[in-house]
Amino acid sequence: MTPGTLFRLARAGTRADTARVALTALSAALATLAGLAALTVLAIPTPPATDGNSVRWSLQYTNGLLREPGLRGGLAFALLLLVVPVLGLAGQCARLGAPARDRRLAAFRLAGATPREVTRIAAAETGLASLLGTVGGLAVFVAGHRLLHRPGADGRLSLPTDVQPAPPAVLAVVLGLPLLSAVVGAVLLRRVTTTPFGVVRRVRTRAPWPWPGLLILVGLALFAAFRPVGLWYERRHATPPPWLLPTLLVLGALAAMVGVIAGTGWLSHTAGRLLHRYGRRPATLLAARRLTADPWAGSRTFAALLAALVFGAGAAGIRADFLAAIELERRTGAGMAAPGSFYLGAMDLVDLAVAVSVAIAGGGLLVAVVEGIVTRRRAYAALVATGVPRATIGRSLLWQSLAPAVPAIGLALAVGYLLVRGVYPAPRGGGYPQEVCDAGERLCGDPATRAGHTRTEWVPEVTVAPHVPWEQLAWFAAGGLAAVLLTVGVGLLFLRASTTVEELRTT
Repeated sequence: MTPGTLFRLARAGTRADTARVALTALSAALATLAGLAALTVLAIPTPPATDGNSVRWSLQYTNGLLREPGLRGGLAFALLLLVVPVLGLAGQCARLGAPARDRRLAAFRLAGATPREVTRIAAAETGLASLLGTVGGLAVFVAGHRLLHRPGADGRLSLPTDVQPAPPAVLAVVLGLPLLSAVVGAVLLRRVTTTPFGVVRRVRTRAPWPWPGLLILVGLALFAAFRPVGLWYERRHATPPPWLLPTLLVLGALAAMVGVIAGTGWLSHTAGRLLHRYGRRPATLLAARRLTADPWAGSRTFAALLAALVFGAGAAGIRADFLAAIELERRTGAGMAAPGSFYLGAMDLVDLAVAVSVAIAGGGLLVAVVEGIVTRRRAYAALVATGVPRATIGRSLLWQSLAPAVPAIGLALAVGYLLVRGVYPAPRGGGYPQEVCDAGERLCGDPATRAGHTRTEWVPEVTVAPHVPWEQLAWFAAGGLAAVLLTVGVGLLFLRASTTVEELRTT
């Protein structure tokens, strides 16, 4: 199959295929914007130390997060956080209109294409849609970079529009995302067999095991090992390798996040078994059968939302640690490196990134709910034709979404908070002698008279345990549940159109 033929077959399709390509391109564009923004922050040069700028701050910016070199990594990480739900949205969009695509792929097999060529067509479709989105995202980034370059009256900038990310990094984002999308699409089709008579998927028949709990424990253990490893090197007056401590955090976060997302399959199956055992209403029994038949649907559907909530709970834990450090400063006078309001303002930006991530994940949930209703419209139409009220089907969809979502959201918040608590100890101060001058400023300021009015007192050791941010965690939980309820409510609008008698003839 020549590249030209592959391109023509990849872009052929119906209106559902066009919608899937457009949504995939939009997701790729959003991911490109977030990635290029993070690369721009990392591209800010650190000036050399001078007499007037010994801390090596980039004084051309008005935002403290851009001025301080030590804070840019956290800002870039917050921007990259937005990529996670966007990729989840892209994954959900790739499943839109799957039955029509399956029939089209079967037609290619009937025309003589091999299974490997059919896989290439499906992967090329996703890759081309992502390439269209990354190129569009790059164009928006370049245009916004020029339009937003507005220095103030003092010549300082509010955004880093005076720097550009390195061209190899830009090329890696613009071309890497489509390549990754194509590879992921090919991997996801490994369990799919395309024949001239249709598409056959090999599904798992056994119940999920609770092995993701081990991944969560591994993630917590890696985060808990962060301080002991650093202290081990400190006692030996050595410096740990620059890659060691960041690797512990990255691997721990990935292990915990994968454990939470994969554990949703076990939670879904367990919730389905409980509903089947104790449920007495038709809606709960329908939801129970659906949850036990496809428990991994929850892992696919809630992946982006759970990832955002893990980060959100971790941010809430860091905010609690900052508040405890501010309280310690008030009690002992041990100053922080910067005003407490500065750190809290930085955490407000992280919370905003988490809120945007939850909103984007809500879009992915909406696509998943609508796709599930449209895909199973023949089964739902058969239920309605046999006398099952549409309200009962709607309640079963609500049970099917909330039963795994509620425990999964609670697990994500708990894991995210515990990860941070494993790294940050309770702020501690005091435990040292301190000289105090009891005379006035004139006598204490003169070295000749200060000694006669000075006494030494012991500053008691004070430990301020961070409070559990119940309120913020509750807001994150409420936001996640609201996203689930809103998407289910919007998805139910498609239920009536998908359960007409005519849908019984759908193939």
